[in-house]
Amino acid sequence: MQIKQFENKNLSHYSYAILSECEKKIVLIDPSRDASQYYAYAKENDAQITGIIETHPHADFVSSHLELHQTTGAIIFTSKDVHALYPHQPFDEGQTIEVGKFKLIALNTPGHSPDSISILLEYEGKQKCVFTGDTLFIGDCGRPDLREAAGKIQTTRLELARKMYHSLRDKLMLLEDDVIVYPAHGAGTLCGKNLSNESSSTIAEEKKTNWSLQDATEEEFVQSLLVDQPFIPHYFPFDVELNRKGAPGLKDSIDNIKRGITVDGQPVSTFDKSLWVIDTRNEDDFKKGHLPHSINLMEKGKFETWLGSIIKPGESFYLASESNEQLQRMLDRTASIGYESQVIEGFVIKSGTIIEEKLNAGEFEIHQQDYTIVDVRNATEVKERKIFENSISIPLAEMSNRINDIPTNKPIVVHCAGGYRSAAASSLIHSQLNGQVRVLDLGEAVKHFL
Repeated sequence: MQIKQFENKNLSHYSYAILSECEKKIVLIDPSRDASQYYAYAKENDAQITGIIETHPHADFVSSHLELHQTTGAIIFTSKDVHALYPHQPFDEGQTIEVGKFKLIALNTPGHSPDSISILLEYEGKQKCVFTGDTLFIGDCGRPDLREAAGKIQTTRLELARKMYHSLRDKLMLLEDDVIVYPAHGAGTLCGKNLSNESSSTIAEEKKTNWSLQDATEEEFVQSLLVDQPFIPHYFPFDVELNRKGAPGLKDSIDNIKRGITVDGQPVSTFDKSLWVIDTRNEDDFKKGHLPHSINLMEKGKFETWLGSIIKPGESFYLASESNEQLQRMLDRTASIGYESQVIEGFVIKSGTIIEEKLNAGEFEIHQQDYTIVDVRNATEVKERKIFENSISIPLAEMSNRINDIPTNKPIVVHCAGGYRSAAASSLIHSQLNGQVRVLDLGEAVKHFL
């Protein structure tokens, strides 16, 4: 038997392939949108993908379970509580899948969602590892507030937090100490608060170090779990429903997107001027010249998170990149959250008519009182530490709806913690205010003030 962990670093997502070497069969757990890596693994091992398990309908990425089923004939397993709209077999408490020398046993572990399951793997009759989905992470547990307006079963964060308390203590903590924990996410995901950088652990280690497994009453646990959860991007409820339905195949879906033109200077007359242009070039090239109504969401960073936080499900947009190669990569990343159908057209951009002024960081440091400073970090970051005492806090995820909260009697300086979000926010503000006031991006120079 082999267990292969696949990582999508952009989404901090782990998926898994379990290979029976004697039967040459593979069971996948929580596959990402790009199924090519699983086909390659099967080919490499001269094996067949026969099963796909979904631990729950994911909110932060789109799974390829339906494409894999249609391509390979593999059976999809998920909890009956998902009320899945794709062909599947229910997989709930005590039900098993046996392949070669290993057995997969379903554990119903609601908490992150009402339909979450974990999968215990036994090899030759001994507990070996558990795939915990978004229930138990390394150092944390899943957030309980994503299913109040999504999925077939909708329930309150309070009720799910209580269920999480019992799923951890009545199911996962009862496993043998040496059982390896394989979660669906690592540090950087918005599906938890404070995940470790480690990609696996053991039940014993998590009992020692994971806050969510320490001695606490139910009320104490619930209070700790609910406080300071991250914001919820627009795309999360959309992805829950898309995963419950099953997404179309990745390649065919992307191939349907119009592309081919190169923009070098003037705007394209056929473009709808009311739609956003998501420009994925680096910030220096973007600021030297871009199209009107553009937002700079660079390739290097949490592109998917911010695309799905600024652009709403169903909202059409254009996608611009520095080359055809980058455009293909960004279309793939757009599709990883199911937004490819919203791309009206993808194109290469060399320059544009809109130029953004570069901030003189030295002058700003001396004359901070002469600027309106806008902090676009998340509320929890600001709560922990305010970088500029007189700054206005407007998180990037809220910026589109709060432009009017920004005074325009002084030049505006935008900052985050490293430069990525401030590049996005300053471009959005610059476009929305349309020349009413100077808008400047502090960018990476913010590190000087930390």
